[in-house]
Amino acid sequence: MEKKTIATICVSLSCLFFSSFGHAEVQDYLLLQDIESYKFITQRRHQLTKKLITVQGYTERGGPGILGATGHFSLDHQDTTYETDYESEVTDLGMDIQVTQHAGSDSDQWFLHEVERGFRGPDVLDAAPAEHTSIRTINGNKIFFHGAGIIGYRWLSNNVFVNIQYSVLSGDKPEPLEVIQAYLAKHPSTITLSNAEFQSNAHDEQWIKDEMARRLWLSDRWFLQIQTGKATQDEVLRETADHLRTFLDYREKYFGVDAFDEKEALSEFLFSKNGTGIKNKLTEYKAWWEVNKNKAIVLE
Repeated sequence: MEKKTIATICVSLSCLFFSSFGHAEVQDYLLLQDIESYKFITQRRHQLTKKLITVQGYTERGGPGILGATGHFSLDHQDTTYETDYESEVTDLGMDIQVTQHAGSDSDQWFLHEVERGFRGPDVLDAAPAEHTSIRTINGNKIFFHGAGIIGYRWLSNNVFVNIQYSVLSGDKPEPLEVIQAYLAKHPSTITLSNAEFQSNAHDEQWIKDEMARRLWLSDRWFLQIQTGKATQDEVLRETADHLRTFLDYREKYFGVDAFDEKEALSEFLFSKNGTGIKNKLTEYKAWWEVNKNKAIVLE
C-alpha cells in the first residue's frame, strides 16, 4: 500500500457544537462503509505486536481543519473536524478523509474564497491558479481539481466543503472516481464557476482584491478579541500585524505602493506592544482601500 496523503471533506452547518456530536451526526457527513473496492478501515495492526486491533474508524477533534492554513478566523465560533480513511488493495491506493463542520459564523462569507486559496499559486501573492489546476465537471458537478503529484478535488455544497486528496508521487494510480462520485451524491456541488472564468484575468483580479479585503476584515476581527478576552494582547497584535503586512505586500505588488516604510512602522509598533499604533494603521489602510478598491490592477 502506498503511503497515504490526506483527503479532506469539510462540512459546515449552523450552531452545532463539538460536545453534541455523536455517531449519528458523523454518518450524516462521512460515508462509514466500503465504497466498492475502497474499504472503510475498522481494523489496524498494532505497531509493536502486529496483531489486528479494532478501531473506531474515524476521529473527532475541534478546529477548522484544512482551512486553518488560510487564516480562517474561528475564535468566535466552534468548528469540528472528523477524519476517516479508505484503502483499496485492488488499486493499491489509500486515502484519508477529513470532515470539518463550521458553525455558520461571519467567517463563512469567505468560505469559497478560502477553499480556492489551495488551488492558486504556491506563493501567497501569486495571481493565477497553480499549475495543473482547473474547474472540472464530474456527473454535472463543478469542482476544483489539481491533477499532478498530490491529486486534489474540492467543492462546496452550500456550506459543505469537500476535499479529497491522494498521492501519485510514487507512480500513477487509477482515479478513485467511485469515491468522488459517492461523496458528490451525498454533497452535490453548488459551485457555478466555470473553468474559463476560473482561468480568466478578471477572476484573478477579483480574487486578489477579495484577499486584500479579507486581510483587513481579519485584522478587525482579531482586534475585537481583546475586548472578548479570547486572545491575549500579544497574540492579537502579532496576528493583526501579520495580516496587515500581507495586505501591504499585495498593495505594493498590484497597486504599486511601496511597503517598506509601512512594514517597518508595523514592526516597531509590534515590538513596543503599541496597539494604538497598529489600530491606527488598520484604520488608515481601510480608508485607503475604500478609495482604491475599484481601480484596475496590473497582473504579472
